[in-house]
Order: sequence, then C-alpha cells, then structure tokens
Amino acid sequence: MTATPGTDRPSPPSDVTLVIASRNRREDLLATLPRHEAPVVLVDNGSTDGTVAAVREAHPDVTVLSLERNEGARARTLGAEHAGTPFVAFADDDSWWAPGELARAVAILRAHPRLALINARILVGPDEELDPVCTEMAVSPLGTATDLPGPSLLGFVACGSIVRTEAFEAVGGFDPVVRFPGEEERLALDLAAAGWGLAYVDSLTVHHHPSPRRDAPGRRQAGIWRSKVLTAVMRFPVADVAAVLGTAVRSGRPGLEGLVRAVPDLPAAVRRRRPIPADVRADVRLLAGEPA
Repeated sequence: MTATPGTDRPSPPSDVTLVIASRNRREDLLATLPRHEAPVVLVDNGSTDGTVAAVREAHPDVTVLSLERNEGARARTLGAEHAGTPFVAFADDDSWWAPGELARAVAILRAHPRLALINARILVGPDEELDPVCTEMAVSPLGTATDLPGPSLLGFVACGSIVRTEAFEAVGGFDPVVRFPGEEERLALDLAAAGWGLAYVDSLTVHHHPSPRRDAPGRRQAGIWRSKVLTAVMRFPVADVAAVLGTAVRSGRPGLEGLVRAVPDLPAAVRRRRPIPADVRADVRLLAGEPA
C-alpha cells in the first residue's frame, strides 16, 4: 500500500466506499463531506431542506441517491449495494474517519478472513472524549478470538464501523423493519449466527461531533425500545421475547412508547422471524450479565 504524496499515511484504498445515510442535515453534511478519504455514496432519506441540491453543487464527486421517503437505516443497505466495493465503511452526517484509518481498516479486514465488521474507537465532540460504548467494547466478556484483531462483539455503532460487503449483504444488511435507532443489533446477531466475527479495534479512530439537529432524548430512547422489541421478535426464543416486552413495560414511558411504536411493524417482524442459534443466544446473555 503506497503513501499519499506529502504524508506518511497510506493512500486511501480503492476497494472501500464510505456510505452515509442522512435526512435534513444539510449543514452538517457540507461540513463533514470534505473530511472523507474514500469515494462517498450519500443516501438521502427524503430530505426537505435542500440537502440533495446543496451537496450536488458543492461536492459533485459525491454520488447522491435521493430517496422519495425516509427508509431509515435501510438507506445504508441501498448505498452499499450501489457502491460495489469489497468493503464499505459507514459514517453519519456528523462523523468521519480519521486520516489514514480507512486504509488501515481495510488491511486489517484483509488479514482476518473471518472478520465481517470492525468497530473503531469513537471520539466524541471537540473535547475528543471516548464514547462510553467503546469503553464497554474494549472489555467485552466475549474475549478475543485467536483469529480476530480485537474483542468480540454482538453489537456495534454504525457510524464507527466498516464491513466486509460479502458478509453484510449475505445477512441482508440493515432491514426495513427495525429502521433507526438501534438498528445494529439484528445485523450483528445475524452475522454471528452465520459464523462471521465482529471485533472492536481500539487502534482505529472515528470522530463524531453530534449534530444539534437530533431527536429529544426521550424520543430517541423510545425509538431504541421499538428496535429492541422488533429485534427480539425476529431473533429471540419466545420466552426471551416475553422477557423483553416485560422489561419495556417496567422501564416507564420510553419503553411503553417504544412498544406502541413497534406494533404496526410486528407483522413484518414475525414474517422475518428466524431465531438465532443457542450459542449466539448464550453470548447475548453473557453480555447482558444474565444466567446462562
């Protein structure tokens, strides 16, 4: 891998594409797009703030897929399909991979054939604070498999991840049922069930400066509960689905609101139901601190 002229970091690889899904965050995108070192596919989820026109004018090198409606996290799947590269990295409209890191991430994936997904460390805000989720990933109770470059995972943060496209597409990518937020769990479970590895690699860095244009915390928590319920229906044994529903009820307003928001999508979740193997479910329990 050659070095970029005038630097000591690897050249951006030609076999990775950066996929971004966004909706109504024009100013965030215009600020972060120049930071990306790989070709970018932007999937616009039906923005009404002029995002598509502004990006096409300011960044004609960016491929823009303009959707008529908000497809949620499935927009990333559409972007990955369009990319056609062996590896796809994800970013949000308010995040970016540090210089040289995409090339390093691709090299790590190539060196570990069973590895489907890497979650980099995520530094948040101008103060570059480590995302608390990364602190948890670094001490994953699942340990580090001998054929993986870091602690094993059963979840990840999309804006800090890169995937092997073959594995991502084989398990359907992000689906139209779970949508956003909390869309990562079902994908992680399916990758693990198919025998792929997911790992946290602390030596890779992603920057995330959360946009001020975000849902209120309560609404976001309700959205996460909606995703938990739908993921459980699609992948957990019946008894465990009941336990998730009970926990949602006991969690108060966000959980109850999440349950209500999940109801319209329950038929679609049931149609996609495919319970995970016992060994993957045992790992889920281990991560949750539940009895085996």
